[in-house]
Amino acid sequence: MKTYDVLLFDLDGTLTDPSVGITNSVMYALRHMGVEPPERRTLYKFIGPPLMDSFAQEYGFSQEEARQAISWYREYFQDRGIFENAPYPGIADVLHALRGTGKRLLVATSKPEIFARRILERFGLIDAFEFVAGANLDETRTRKHEVIAYALETCGICEKDSAVMIGDREHDVLGARREGLDCIGVLYGFGSREELLGAGAIALAETVWDVARLLGVPVQ
Repeated sequence: MKTYDVLLFDLDGTLTDPSVGITNSVMYALRHMGVEPPERRTLYKFIGPPLMDSFAQEYGFSQEEARQAISWYREYFQDRGIFENAPYPGIADVLHALRGTGKRLLVATSKPEIFARRILERFGLIDAFEFVAGANLDETRTRKHEVIAYALETCGICEKDSAVMIGDREHDVLGARREGLDCIGVLYGFGSREELLGAGAIALAETVWDVARLLGVPVQ
Protein backbone atom coordinates (compact mmCIF):
# COMPACT_ATOMS: atom_id res chain seq x y z
CA MET A 1 0.00 0.00 0.00
CA LYS A 2 1.25 3.48 -0.80
CA THR A 3 2.12 5.99 1.88
CA TYR A 4 -0.54 8.44 3.05
CA ASP A 5 0.24 11.62 4.95
CA VAL A 6 -3.36 12.70 5.69
CA LEU A 7 -5.75 10.32 7.42
CA LEU A 8 -9.49 11.06 7.60
CA PHE A 9 -11.35 8.96 10.17
CA ASP A 10 -15.05 8.29 10.35
CA LEU A 11 -16.36 8.49 13.92
CA ASP A 12 -19.24 6.05 14.50
CA GLY A 13 -18.11 2.46 13.97
CA THR A 14 -14.50 3.48 13.40
CA LEU A 15 -13.31 5.41 16.46
CA THR A 16 -16.16 4.60 18.86
CA ASP A 17 -18.96 2.07 19.22
CA PRO A 18 -22.14 4.19 19.45
CA SER A 19 -24.61 1.35 19.01
CA VAL A 20 -26.46 1.68 22.33
CA GLY A 21 -26.87 5.45 22.17
CA ILE A 22 -27.89 5.61 18.53
CA THR A 23 -30.39 2.77 18.72
CA ASN A 24 -31.89 4.12 21.94
CA SER A 25 -32.28 7.50 20.23
CA VAL A 26 -33.92 5.92 17.17
CA MET A 27 -36.30 3.93 19.39
CA TYR A 28 -37.23 7.10 21.27
CA ALA A 29 -37.93 8.89 17.98
CA LEU A 30 -39.97 6.03 16.53
CA ARG A 31 -42.18 5.78 19.59
CA HIS A 32 -42.90 9.50 19.40
CA MET A 33 -43.75 9.04 15.72
CA GLY A 34 -46.23 6.29 16.59
CA VAL A 35 -44.06 3.43 15.36
CA GLU A 36 -43.23 0.41 17.51
CA PRO A 37 -39.45 -0.04 17.39
CA PRO A 38 -38.04 -3.34 16.15
CA GLU A 39 -35.32 -5.42 17.81
CA ARG A 40 -32.20 -3.34 18.54
CA ARG A 41 -29.85 -4.98 16.04
CA THR A 42 -32.29 -4.17 13.24
CA LEU A 43 -31.57 -0.50 13.92
CA TYR A 44 -27.80 -0.83 13.46
CA LYS A 45 -28.39 0.22 9.85
CA PHE A 46 -28.94 3.74 11.25
CA ILE A 47 -25.27 3.87 12.27
CA GLY A 48 -23.36 5.69 9.55
CA PRO A 49 -25.78 7.10 6.97
CA PRO A 50 -27.44 10.52 7.34
CA LEU A 51 -30.52 10.25 9.58
CA MET A 52 -32.73 11.92 7.00
CA ASP A 53 -31.97 9.11 4.55
CA SER A 54 -32.40 6.35 7.12
CA PHE A 55 -35.80 7.48 8.41
CA ALA A 56 -37.05 7.97 4.85
CA GLN A 57 -35.73 4.68 3.50
CA GLU A 58 -36.52 2.45 6.46
CA TYR A 59 -39.91 3.87 7.46
CA GLY A 60 -41.13 5.73 4.39
CA PHE A 61 -41.23 9.05 6.21
CA SER A 62 -41.76 12.17 4.15
CA GLN A 63 -39.12 14.89 4.41
CA GLU A 64 -41.25 16.71 6.98
CA GLU A 65 -41.81 13.52 9.00
CA ALA A 66 -38.12 12.67 8.85
CA ARG A 67 -37.22 16.11 10.18
CA GLN A 68 -39.68 15.62 13.05
CA ALA A 69 -38.19 12.18 13.78
CA ILE A 70 -34.70 13.70 13.83
CA SER A 71 -35.93 16.31 16.30
CA TRP A 72 -37.17 13.55 18.63
CA TYR A 73 -33.94 11.60 18.06
CA ARG A 74 -31.85 14.57 19.14
CA GLU A 75 -34.00 15.22 22.19
CA TYR A 76 -32.78 11.88 23.55
CA PHE A 77 -29.33 11.91 21.97
CA GLN A 78 -28.04 15.33 22.97
CA ASP A 79 -27.77 14.58 26.70
CA ARG A 80 -28.13 10.81 27.05
CA GLY A 81 -27.54 8.88 23.86
CA ILE A 82 -24.43 10.84 22.97
CA PHE A 83 -22.49 9.20 25.81
CA GLU A 84 -24.04 5.73 25.57
CA ASN A 85 -20.93 5.10 23.56
CA ALA A 86 -17.36 3.83 24.01
CA PRO A 87 -14.04 4.12 22.16
CA TYR A 88 -12.85 0.89 20.57
CA PRO A 89 -10.16 -0.70 22.72
CA GLY A 90 -6.73 0.30 21.45
CA ILE A 91 -7.90 3.15 19.22
CA ALA A 92 -6.22 5.81 21.38
CA ASP A 93 -2.89 3.99 21.08
CA VAL A 94 -3.31 3.67 17.32
CA LEU A 95 -4.06 7.39 16.93
CA HIS A 96 -1.09 8.30 19.12
CA ALA A 97 1.23 6.10 17.07
CA LEU A 98 0.01 7.56 13.79
CA ARG A 99 0.41 11.12 15.04
CA GLY A 100 3.89 10.21 16.26
CA THR A 101 5.03 9.54 12.70
CA GLY A 102 3.98 13.03 11.60
CA LYS A 103 0.75 12.08 9.87
CA ARG A 104 -2.11 14.59 9.84
CA LEU A 105 -5.29 13.17 11.38
CA LEU A 106 -8.77 14.54 10.68
CA VAL A 107 -12.29 13.39 11.51
CA ALA A 108 -14.91 13.31 8.74
CA THR A 109 -18.34 12.29 10.06
CA SER A 110 -21.95 12.71 9.00
CA LYS A 111 -22.81 13.29 12.66
CA PRO A 112 -23.36 16.96 13.55
CA GLU A 113 -19.97 18.51 14.21
CA ILE A 114 -20.97 19.84 17.62
CA PHE A 115 -21.86 16.32 18.80
CA ALA A 116 -18.72 14.78 17.28
CA ARG A 117 -16.53 17.22 19.20
CA ARG A 118 -18.33 16.52 22.48
CA ILE A 119 -17.84 12.77 22.04
CA LEU A 120 -14.15 13.07 21.19
CA GLU A 121 -13.60 15.44 24.12
CA ARG A 122 -15.46 13.11 26.51
CA PHE A 123 -13.25 10.16 25.59
CA GLY A 124 -9.96 12.06 25.46
CA LEU A 125 -9.47 11.63 21.71
CA ILE A 126 -9.91 15.22 20.53
CA ASP A 127 -6.22 16.14 20.79
CA ALA A 128 -5.25 13.46 18.28
CA PHE A 129 -6.97 15.40 15.51
CA GLU A 130 -6.01 18.52 13.63
CA PHE A 131 -9.63 19.16 12.66
CA VAL A 132 -13.08 17.65 13.21
CA ALA A 133 -15.41 17.95 10.22
CA GLY A 134 -19.08 17.07 10.55
CA ALA A 135 -22.59 17.95 9.50
CA ASN A 136 -24.55 21.06 10.40
CA LEU A 137 -27.54 20.80 12.73
CA ASP A 138 -29.84 22.02 9.94
CA GLU A 139 -29.21 18.77 8.04
CA THR A 140 -26.85 20.36 5.53
CA ARG A 141 -23.39 18.97 4.76
CA THR A 142 -24.52 15.49 5.79
CA ARG A 143 -23.25 13.61 2.73
CA LYS A 144 -19.90 12.00 3.33
CA HIS A 145 -18.35 13.50 0.20
CA GLU A 146 -19.45 16.96 1.37
CA VAL A 147 -17.87 16.43 4.78
CA ILE A 148 -14.65 15.15 3.23
CA ALA A 149 -14.46 18.11 0.84
CA TYR A 150 -15.07 20.49 3.76
CA ALA A 151 -12.31 18.87 5.82
CA LEU A 152 -9.79 18.98 2.98
CA GLU A 153 -10.60 22.58 2.05
CA THR A 154 -10.51 23.81 5.63
CA CYS A 155 -7.11 22.22 6.22
CA GLY A 156 -5.69 23.37 2.89
CA ILE A 157 -5.11 19.85 1.57
CA CYS A 158 -4.89 19.88 -2.22
CA GLU A 159 -2.85 16.72 -2.88
CA LYS A 160 -5.59 14.13 -2.67
CA ASP A 161 -3.22 11.29 -3.51
CA SER A 162 -1.67 11.83 -0.09
CA ALA A 163 -4.99 11.39 1.77
CA VAL A 164 -7.03 8.32 2.67
CA MET A 165 -10.44 7.86 4.31
CA ILE A 166 -10.89 5.21 7.02
CA GLY A 167 -14.44 4.07 7.76
CA ASP A 168 -16.79 1.16 8.34
CA ARG A 169 -19.65 1.73 5.89
CA GLU A 170 -20.08 1.99 2.14
CA HIS A 171 -20.94 5.68 2.55
CA ASP A 172 -17.36 6.28 3.68
CA VAL A 173 -15.96 4.47 0.66
CA LEU A 174 -18.29 6.05 -1.89
CA GLY A 175 -17.85 9.52 -0.40
CA ALA A 176 -14.08 9.16 -0.51
CA ARG A 177 -14.10 7.94 -4.10
CA ARG A 178 -16.30 10.83 -5.17
CA GLU A 179 -13.69 13.22 -3.78
CA GLY A 180 -10.82 11.31 -5.38
CA LEU A 181 -9.56 9.58 -2.22
CA ASP A 182 -8.80 5.95 -1.45
CA CYS A 183 -10.63 4.34 1.47
CA ILE A 184 -9.64 1.66 3.95
CA GLY A 185 -12.64 -0.21 5.31
CA VAL A 186 -12.77 -1.43 8.91
CA LEU A 187 -14.55 -4.66 9.79
CA TYR A 188 -14.84 -4.13 13.55
CA GLY A 189 -17.59 -1.55 12.95
CA PHE A 190 -21.00 -2.02 11.34
CA GLY A 191 -20.31 -2.67 7.66
CA SER A 192 -19.68 -6.07 6.11
CA ARG A 193 -16.77 -7.26 4.00
CA GLU A 194 -19.10 -7.49 1.01
CA GLU A 195 -20.46 -3.98 1.53
CA LEU A 196 -17.03 -2.38 1.81
CA LEU A 197 -15.36 -4.27 -1.02
CA GLY A 198 -18.40 -3.79 -3.23
CA ALA A 199 -18.15 -0.03 -2.72
CA GLY A 200 -14.47 -0.06 -3.65
CA ALA A 201 -12.43 -0.14 -0.42
CA ILE A 202 -8.75 -0.65 -1.28
CA ALA A 203 -8.05 -2.71 1.87
CA LEU A 204 -9.81 -4.03 4.97
CA ALA A 205 -8.75 -3.82 8.61
CA GLU A 206 -10.04 -6.59 10.86
CA THR A 207 -8.96 -4.77 14.04
CA VAL A 208 -7.92 -1.29 15.14
CA TRP A 209 -4.33 -2.56 15.14
CA ASP A 210 -4.69 -3.52 11.49
CA VAL A 211 -5.48 0.10 10.65
CA ALA A 212 -2.02 1.13 11.86
CA ARG A 213 -0.38 -1.87 10.21
CA LEU A 214 -1.94 -1.11 6.83
CA LEU A 215 -0.68 2.46 7.13
CA GLY A 216 2.84 1.23 7.82
CA VAL A 217 2.85 2.05 11.53
CA PRO A 218 2.79 -1.17 13.58
CA VAL A 219 1.64 -0.70 17.17
CA GLN A 220 2.78 -2.99 19.97
